[in-house]
Amino acid sequence: MPEYCDICPRRCHAARPFFPGDNGQYGVCRAPQTAVVSRAGLHFWEEPVISGERGSGTVFFAGCNLHCVYCQNHIISNMCEGTTLNTQQLRTVYQRLIDRGAHNINLVTPGHFAAAAAESLNEKLPVPVVYNSNGYELPETLKLFENKVDIFLPDLKYANAELAGKYSRAPDYFEVAVTAIRTMLDQVGNFVIGDDGMMKKGVIIRHLILPGQLENTLNVIRFVAENFQPGEVIFSLMRQYLPCGEVSENNFPELNRRISDYEYEVAEAALFASGIEDGFVQDADSAVKDFIPDFHTPETDPAAVPLL
Repeated sequence: MPEYCDICPRRCHAARPFFPGDNGQYGVCRAPQTAVVSRAGLHFWEEPVISGERGSGTVFFAGCNLHCVYCQNHIISNMCEGTTLNTQQLRTVYQRLIDRGAHNINLVTPGHFAAAAAESLNEKLPVPVVYNSNGYELPETLKLFENKVDIFLPDLKYANAELAGKYSRAPDYFEVAVTAIRTMLDQVGNFVIGDDGMMKKGVIIRHLILPGQLENTLNVIRFVAENFQPGEVIFSLMRQYLPCGEVSENNFPELNRRISDYEYEVAEAALFASGIEDGFVQDADSAVKDFIPDFHTPETDPAAVPLL
């Protein structure tokens, strides 16, 4: 880790402290260099090829370099609350999840802890490793995970710079995310689904439909269809948007609703007409708070494992 951090596209050059509470600058991600984990547990609501029957072993890292105004994980992405873990402690958490039957180890938003996360994967795990990302990544940072990550699960949130600037303060999001996704594909190659129906390696591109922003969604679908061949990547069209984070009647009121049946029907029809052969869609009942992990009291969640 450099003294002045430039591991993400923000390149804010903050002198991040090693531990929480130490003197230093926390930068856009609001995080120290040592990994901070908010929750670890079995997660049953990822794509079927990730969650399977036993669940994905998710490790939710605190902090984020994007800070979308509608973030469902706002409590951890903005507050950076959690438990500080060294690399051996991270390995112990991975093993606890594996012992619980996790199909994979799913690192959620690990990019700002890239050095620590990559070091924790120096020894090969007996299950695939998933890098679950907002897509706003640098190729040189992703390079740290080459031959360590089997599956990349990036978002492709925006094809529109104005929206990306307004809702994620990142007008360069599309160009950055597209470059990152191409880097991910170069590292792991075309996707492979095993005989058990579980993904062994590859890239799943996720897109969350935002209310009132159908044109953005249609442009994302069009881009994926025109730039990736069948068998290269999987595309996941997500209907699970709920007003969260900073969204309210007074802040970003245009986002203060679920997407309508009409909006989803148009997006789904565009996906089916696009030529994209490999992908997932979501039912309307995915847009409920029950699918958001418990970050308030994970110690009472039967799906969670101890962090220490």
